[in-house]
Amino acid sequence: MSNIVMESARGLESVRIEDEFLRNRKIFLTESVNENTCDELIKQLMYLEKEDAAKEITFYINSPGGNVQEGLAVYDTIMLLHAPVRTVCIGTCASMGAILFLAGGRREMMKHGKIMIHDPAFGGHHNVGGKKPHEIQAELDDLNRCRESLARIIAERTGKSMEEIYEVTAKDTYYSADEAVEFGLATDILTKKTRR
Repeated sequence: MSNIVMESARGLESVRIEDEFLRNRKIFLTESVNENTCDELIKQLMYLEKEDAAKEITFYINSPGGNVQEGLAVYDTIMLLHAPVRTVCIGTCASMGAILFLAGGRREMMKHGKIMIHDPAFGGHHNVGGKKPHEIQAELDDLNRCRESLARIIAERTGKSMEEIYEVTAKDTYYSADEAVEFGLATDILTKKTRR
């Protein structure tokens, strides 16, 4: 955790840099999507909504992805906010990180940013070892429902068909900033002229 020194009515104060960014309506995800990071993001989003539901929130993302359910909780929170949310890819938005990037109304990429989308895979609480066929089938059915939900989000946000999305998510598909804009994942590439 980094601190900065700021001048206030009480003199010089040491302030957490995260607090200063939050005061300026900027939040960050710079690690994996998990219970802790998502809990913090949801609290920050709800706090900023309470403070001013008309003022834009900027959400910077550089994440390898992670837990789908935790990430969808953040995605759903963003979609329910009245405050506009602008997402910025500051490195790589992969897997669930890409889905969170798609939650933004304005979705901007840094010039060398990358987005990776793919189908979900078994992981975390999914362990098929020692399970009976009907139990494995239930896990597979759950995974396919998850695949459909994520593909629907990507299709809605990009304007592509579900078939087009299933085709590109069958493997790990990477997009440069230019390719992400062309595919509809991003709305713009961030430059000095567009930065604010």
